[in-house]
Amino acid sequence: MAGLSVMTINTIVLTTLLCTLAIGKFLAPTERFRNGMQVLLASIAETWISINNWLFSLYARPRWDIRIPEKLDHEGCYLVSCNHQSWVDVLVMQRCFNRRLPFFRFFIKQQMFWVPFLGLAWWALDMPFMRRDSTEKLKRNPGLKGRDLENARKACEKFKTIPVAITNFPEGTRFSIEKRDRRKSPYENLLQPRIGGLGQAMYALANELDALVDVTIIYPQSLATGKAPTFWQLLTGEIPEIIIRAELREIPSGLRGRNFRTDRNFRQELETWVNQIWQEKDQLIAETRGV
Repeated sequence: MAGLSVMTINTIVLTTLLCTLAIGKFLAPTERFRNGMQVLLASIAETWISINNWLFSLYARPRWDIRIPEKLDHEGCYLVSCNHQSWVDVLVMQRCFNRRLPFFRFFIKQQMFWVPFLGLAWWALDMPFMRRDSTEKLKRNPGLKGRDLENARKACEKFKTIPVAITNFPEGTRFSIEKRDRRKSPYENLLQPRIGGLGQAMYALANELDALVDVTIIYPQSLATGKAPTFWQLLTGEIPEIIIRAELREIPSGLRGRNFRTDRNFRQELETWVNQIWQEKDQLIAETRGV
């Protein structure tokens, strides 16, 4: 398909450019020069997204129902959370927030570095690559417990001097009715949220964060069929409607800069806050499907 071919070429060309320019960032003589290179690389990535969005507008024409806050600062520092149903979610968020929020950064599994082209591009864009030790390894060496949280804090240090939107899907995996029932989720349209990613970002960035951008993505067709949309369906225009709702939420001062692994009271406070957000999100989705 022509659209897919152009998108592939766009990805190869711009990721190659990103990786080439990343050498300059790696060899930067000063922090100021490095920060400037980070901003330049993010701008190139935003251009890549803009071209992809334009291609989608040519070949895929769902009805977009978007309500997002007007007061978003492209130069700010945000934590972004969203429900997760499909890899289409990432493309939808880029469609809605490109150049409105700072460039999205995701916590990525270290193995993803080896994805052709994209792995190097993610590295060039300072995506935090996370090494997560297995339960068996932690049992053999308890001293490793909490290392991933400390790695996240160090990975986020570089974001204290540049605009950033640290993005997280608290459900940890894509929603399905089977997963919901197997995990005994208390929500009708969502999985139980996990606090790890949000907790890591709030621990690492603390008072640097301006707010939480709470995003809800709804695919009405999927609510009816129970099947999550695919990338191919988006590309071929088989997703008739996409609904996006987002709001800015103030992050309570008591939730910033604390370690949820060692502070049980904080862990409970964070879980209560996130679960309240998830209850409201579940109700929003239920109202959309007419339940």
